[in-house]
Amino acid sequence: MNTGVCKGLDAQSWKDLYQIAMCESDVNKLRERIADAEGAIVLRARQLFYTSGDSSEEQESLVDAMCILHALRSSLKHRPTAVPATNRVHQSMLSAG
Repeated sequence: MNTGVCKGLDAQSWKDLYQIAMCESDVNKLRERIADAEGAIVLRARQLFYTSGDSSEEQESLVDAMCILHALRSSLKHRPTAVPATNRVHQSMLSAG
């Protein structure tokens, strides 16, 4: 995970990285996006642990997001390996002709 991204994380930062992971359509980039989001979630959870006040709603959202990312990561294990972009173009040309 890019540590520069995580400096000064706030509630919106982890949500943004989570949304990026959830919307990633390139299977070759998905694992990295999931890892970035998980790292941001862990850092935010640590911040909330040391912060006073009621953050139970955000903490619950963090747990939910982490569970969903875990399920997404698990689903990648059952998916066939990604085809490199150059092979996809070649395969689509073969099937078109």
